[in-house]
Amino acid sequence: MRFAFCNEGFGNRPWGDQCAAIAQAGYDAVEIAPYTLAEDVRNLSPSARVELRRAARDAGLDVAGLHWLLVKPEGLHISHPDAAVRARTVDYLRHLTDFCGDLGGAVMVFGSPKQRGRSAGAGEQDAWQWAAETFAQVLPTLSARGVTLCLEPLTAAETDFILNAADGRRMVEEIGHPNFRLLLDVKAMVSERDPIPALIRRHADILGHFHANDANLQAPGCGETDFRPILAALSDVGYGGYVSTEPFKFSTDIDTIVQQSLRYLKSCLPK
Repeated sequence: MRFAFCNEGFGNRPWGDQCAAIAQAGYDAVEIAPYTLAEDVRNLSPSARVELRRAARDAGLDVAGLHWLLVKPEGLHISHPDAAVRARTVDYLRHLTDFCGDLGGAVMVFGSPKQRGRSAGAGEQDAWQWAAETFAQVLPTLSARGVTLCLEPLTAAETDFILNAADGRRMVEEIGHPNFRLLLDVKAMVSERDPIPALIRRHADILGHFHANDANLQAPGCGETDFRPILAALSDVGYGGYVSTEPFKFSTDIDTIVQQSLRYLKSCLPK
């Protein structure tokens, strides 16, 4: 099983230093929040992209992919009532796909809770239809670049759209394309009725990526969530992607969190 770490917890630390810290902890890859590198990835030149990829590789890391896709620039939304906003969002998702491919990444995680659903004033049915149309328009670029867009169900505390794995599955099946799959996230699944291992097994056929965090929003091992049955379920279904650590709260410094989280995850792997 391969492990990645999400980079936004490093704040303004230089990119090379981030990669070095993640690699020294023993992670296989880094997962990038694009807004940490540029407010708009269209402003990152081909040579800058080469340097970003080289710095990760020099540290001994692969780039797993991207997440927090639409935090910047402002004004993007997949289900906005204004068709011009949706068109700009499609265009930026295409540019993000190229950026991901240029860095060697293969996965883009669509979470972006404030840029989805009814938050811009759409009704429930319209929000669903417009989101599906937005995703569908990105598929040719995803396919051409070998990148998979993974839809992330989130909790009602974060958004009003795609609130559980079943909703995510419905969208994935409606889109019906190999480059559009499901992401499962531990702190989101904790809010569901069924146990996390059961959800993993139920949706294994469309699982494209996995986020690891505790129910308390900290890193794995920093709370009460037991990752042994979670990793056992991933192993049982033959999951071959990254388990990517994505903490939102930090009980200590980021370097310690990076090191402790991977030690904990590896201690939970099936023997």
